[in-house]
Amino acid sequence: MKNLGLALLSVLFFLSCEAPDTNKVDSNSKTVETPAKEFYQLKVYTFSNKEQVGITDDFLKQIYLPALKAQGIKNIGVFKSIPNEKDSTDKTYVLIPYNSWNQVLETEDKMNTLSDEVLQNSAYHTASHEAPPYDRIETTLMRAFDDMPIMATPEINSPRAQRIYELRSYESSNENYYKRKVDMFNAGGEVKLFDRLGFNAVFYADVISGAKMPNLVYMTTFQDRPTRDSLWKEFVAAPEWKAIVDLPKYVHTVSHADVLLLYPTEYSDY
Repeated sequence: MKNLGLALLSVLFFLSCEAPDTNKVDSNSKTVETPAKEFYQLKVYTFSNKEQVGITDDFLKQIYLPALKAQGIKNIGVFKSIPNEKDSTDKTYVLIPYNSWNQVLETEDKMNTLSDEVLQNSAYHTASHEAPPYDRIETTLMRAFDDMPIMATPEINSPRAQRIYELRSYESSNENYYKRKVDMFNAGGEVKLFDRLGFNAVFYADVISGAKMPNLVYMTTFQDRPTRDSLWKEFVAAPEWKAIVDLPKYVHTVSHADVLLLYPTEYSDY
């Protein structure tokens, strides 16, 4: 473990030397501004046993997240799925915000340059083909909505195991209906209604590459399950929702919805 710590320090120094400076000045001597819209990467690790979960957790906590942060990437969320009757499979969700599409590509390149000295001390990378550290990784790339272009990190004081991070995916039957659903969130006022009721949204985003397109994804947060259930009842009864839910242009805009209830790991940033 000591060797892993020393090796990790060396790679973090290497990555931090090449990390983009969000306050640097461009060729015209103008300060680089906050991005107009963030990009998000959601990585979902699927496991078939607890040993895989532990190995991947160690890798994410000790190597992956520190290496991302050395590049100036902040507010990385790591969540576990709450088992239910329909799906009891262990999964870990990693949500990473980026300032630009270029930063997504640059980060992937840099993560591939992690030193062998670090990786050889990681059970994640030395696992054999007969005992892989996970079953599969599914990655979704997204771009933030107009009405919430930058991620928020809600301050919740309840114990992490009690918190509810609700991740929703709304699919549409085609691009035409999808555009209307996105409009319902922005111009239609859904985002504003969520904000008024205190849903503590983390992000709302268009999926630009994923397995369920066309679809949008968003995440809201709650102190606990009773708070979540109560706020959804308020949402359905809200006059703003009643004013838009039956408008012809918004009817049939969702063909399928996935609702996932998650809780944050102890090493998640929020």
